[in-house]
Amino acid sequence: MDRDEIRDVMTELIADVMPEIEDVAFNKNIVAEYGVNSVSIIKLIVAAEERFEISFSDYELALDGYRTFEDMVVLIQEKLEDKE
Repeated sequence: MDRDEIRDVMTELIADVMPEIEDVAFNKNIVAEYGVNSVSIIKLIVAAEERFEISFSDYELALDGYRTFEDMVVLIQEKLEDKE
């Protein structure tokens, strides 16, 4: 799965988990621009784990690991490539 496909899926997941975010820009700071907090990032990670059939480690659950949604896309792509 390429990054564009992952972004498309993540856009859907963000809409489900964080409906208050209307226009997702993957390169914007998720805390400053969207007010994402540690609870919402964990909900998004859980949704991504289920959808992509991957697992995040405990340290990857921390909000400070993701400055942008693109950071999460990159990590998901790496995890998907490791599965192959």
